[in-house]
Amino acid sequence: MKHNKKTNAARRLDELKIEYRIMEYPVDEEHLDAVHVAAEVDMPASQVFKTLVVRGDKNGIMFAVIPGDGELDLKALARASGNKRAELVHLKEVLPLTGYIRGGCSPLGAKKNYP
Repeated sequence: MKHNKKTNAARRLDELKIEYRIMEYPVDEEHLDAVHVAAEVDMPASQVFKTLVVRGDKNGIMFAVIPGDGELDLKALARASGNKRAELVHLKEVLPLTGYIRGGCSPLGAKKNYP
């Protein structure tokens, strides 16, 4: 079944006149991680990026975009972003903060332009 509804990220890329390709795959609620998605679209996990929503103790909400097979270093992110500490936001906060659901979060087209 073809899904033609564009995401906010796709609309933002259209506005910026940036070419992109939407890759569809069967969604498995139990396996929303980037490594699984990479296998589904036949790409290396290092080329499929995951977006994590993080809260810094001084500067608030920010996105961390890392390769699908990578792991976020929260201490390094805190230092790089001018925070003392950083932690992943609770899953129930992702949709209200970004407008995106778990497994579909993008730094493009979120409710706010987070760093």
